[in-house]
Amino acid sequence: MDIVFRCDASIQIGTGHVMRCLTLAYELARQGAKCHFICREHEGNLIDFIAQKGYEVYKIGINNSIQNDTEPTLFHSEWLGTSQTEDATQTIDIVSAIQPQWLVIDHYALNNYWEQKLRPYCESILVIDDLADRKHDCDVLLDQTFGRVIQDYQHLVPNHCEVLCGTTYALLRPEFSKWRQYSLERRKNNVLEHILVNLGGVDKDNLTSKILDALKQAPLSKSCRITVVMGSTSPWNSTVIEKARQLPWPAEVKTGVFTMAELMANSDLAIGAAGSTSWERCCLGLPTIMLVIANNQMNIANNLESINAVKVVLNNHNLVQMINKYLYELIQSPEKLESMSQSSTDVLDGCGTFKVIEKMKSLYNG
Repeated sequence: MDIVFRCDASIQIGTGHVMRCLTLAYELARQGAKCHFICREHEGNLIDFIAQKGYEVYKIGINNSIQNDTEPTLFHSEWLGTSQTEDATQTIDIVSAIQPQWLVIDHYALNNYWEQKLRPYCESILVIDDLADRKHDCDVLLDQTFGRVIQDYQHLVPNHCEVLCGTTYALLRPEFSKWRQYSLERRKNNVLEHILVNLGGVDKDNLTSKILDALKQAPLSKSCRITVVMGSTSPWNSTVIEKARQLPWPAEVKTGVFTMAELMANSDLAIGAAGSTSWERCCLGLPTIMLVIANNQMNIANNLESINAVKVVLNNHNLVQMINKYLYELIQSPEKLESMSQSSTDVLDGCGTFKVIEKMKSLYNG
């Protein structure tokens, strides 16, 4: 099969949409599909990164075309960098030459208005979403949010659409299921000696620095060590490196990490955002102090907190105090780490990517 992905990364958007598409593309390519990407040249894009992975990437420029009166205004419309009409025209120019069996769309600024324009140029459409806030014209809709149910999309997709909901279908790279058993075994009688800090690929608000300020005040043991993972496109890397140097514990700042599963498996606690990385941490049973850094993350955070898988911190002026409060609790009661680990482990098994591809193959063969 030929499969085209339409997704973007930027300082504003972050990297998560591209990264989960790359996860799906990796396994599709391993099974013989040819994957192509169409990405806009936003500041902070991952076009070169995608190309380095061996995929053909078609670049579309930013032209700030104004949407017409018939075009819907979406909550995230400004993320597109142009109008849906112009984006569809640019995408059709590329897709019409490829004639893919599947067009995969992962973009909050696109909806059925755009998808209907692309219908004649592909056999099937798969949409990846986690907002349930707009209509789609697709054959498969994937929402990997914990607690999401099919009814949430009942009036947003066509009757024939297959809706794949919940963490059963979470898109994780194969190394997470590979490291799962090792990670779960080492969490028995867990102690807090290795903290992993990761606020996604961009961290545009420099929350990592605030977290390091909080850790500086924390009553951590002398044997504790801290690892900070930053995206290569983050504008705050040098600032974070300087902050890490000031900590009283060994602290390492890493960028361009390709061994995230191994790093998570060997960490005792994560401090991170409530994005798609949540499912990676749950797969490995990694207890998390979770920061909500966008409104669309509240649902994930609340659902995971309700089962005691995470401790939630809102991005406000109490951030440093709340992180230290939770750290003190976990240091004083190590059994809470084990309890959080067990709760997060039950969220998913790490095989969602294979389940999504099996559904794509069955529909294509059908």
